Amino acid sequence: MLKEKIKRLSQEYAPAFKEIRHHLHAHPELSYKEFETSAFVQKNLTEWGIDFKVLAQTGVVAVLEGKNPSSRVIALRADMDALPIREENDVPYVSTNPGVMHACGHDVHTTCLLGAAKILKELSNEWEGTIKLIFQPGEERNPGGASLLIKEGVLEDPAPQGIIALHVNPGLEVGKLSFRTGRVMASADEIYITIKSKGGHAAAPHLTADTILIASHLIVSLQQIISRNNNPTSPSVLSICSFQGGYTTNVIPSEVKLMGTFRAMDETWRFKAHELIRKQTIGLVEAMGAEVDLHIDVGYPTVDNDPKLTERAWRIAEDYMGKEHVSETELRMGAEDFGYYTQAIPGCFFRLGVRNEEKGIVHNVHTPKFNIDEAAIETGIGIMAMLAANVTS
Repeated sequence: MLKEKIKRLSQEYAPAFKEIRHHLHAHPELSYKEFETSAFVQKNLTEWGIDFKVLAQTGVVAVLEGKNPSSRVIALRADMDALPIREENDVPYVSTNPGVMHACGHDVHTTCLLGAAKILKELSNEWEGTIKLIFQPGEERNPGGASLLIKEGVLEDPAPQGIIALHVNPGLEVGKLSFRTGRVMASADEIYITIKSKGGHAAAPHLTADTILIASHLIVSLQQIISRNNNPTSPSVLSICSFQGGYTTNVIPSEVKLMGTFRAMDETWRFKAHELIRKQTIGLVEAMGAEVDLHIDVGYPTVDNDPKLTERAWRIAEDYMGKEHVSETELRMGAEDFGYYTQAIPGCFFRLGVRNEEKGIVHNVHTPKFNIDEAAIETGIGIMAMLAANVTS
């Protein structure tokens, strides 16, 4: 039985793929700079006899054929890039690239897809159709590697009828999975604001516009756009995450820079909010005597799981894992460029549990101490192979 063969191979290969994960974790690379990671993926695929091509400089796309290759085409996707975070874990495979860390689990995602690729290649006489393997760059940074790969034809020749991806979830216990149909993650836009004046002496604020004060008022004011204008039944969030200005105690700086993010679950409200942000920013800053440059970098769309594809994947996961080990994913304001794929074809984005409180593995993604219980690798390899071999769009 195919399920039992996948389980057996996942268990057999798990130790080797933990070592692969260690290698990837120790050698993280930032978005669009995943040259060594891409070469490592290519090396493994070559060793396993899997043909591939390179897109968007570092993206790797491979195709596996089973019996009756034209009967269906399903894509599996993993992201490969890391984050600009200095790792604080005390592990043998700690990042060797100072200030760069796999703090979002993309090393795990890549490992699981490599593992699934090896298993699916070995069992190619046991399943039908064609499986496209997408190792994607640049998920963590606009414009999103997914958008670049789509422009270069990743969803063509052959054209997948559906696409599946997993993501680690440090809030979900190891050995468990979660799925959700419909909208599952928010859109994400980046906000860049520069407030300018001539600057001046701190003892004479009346002779210049106080850029620090103006920026402070603006941050508070922008929060009201969400609380006073958005329908509370559709979540959205605006966070200013960087305030850069000034360099000493007695000088009002001539320039202050703000950076932040806007997330929304409703595409109509998303772009209405952009206009409100522009109006509020320009009006407030100019009213307080300064000039302003504002740029809203429109980023990832919402992630929308196709109901039919996701329901089928959910049922397959329950059969593979046991129903008690599969739950519903919570709606969250995080964003993912997987949304670009779900705009084009049916998609299923699900969660892989990596939490283990007894081992102290409890830290969230995007933090210096994020890590996983590596028992999750066997689960991830197996479920990706199982879904690819069985799901239909």
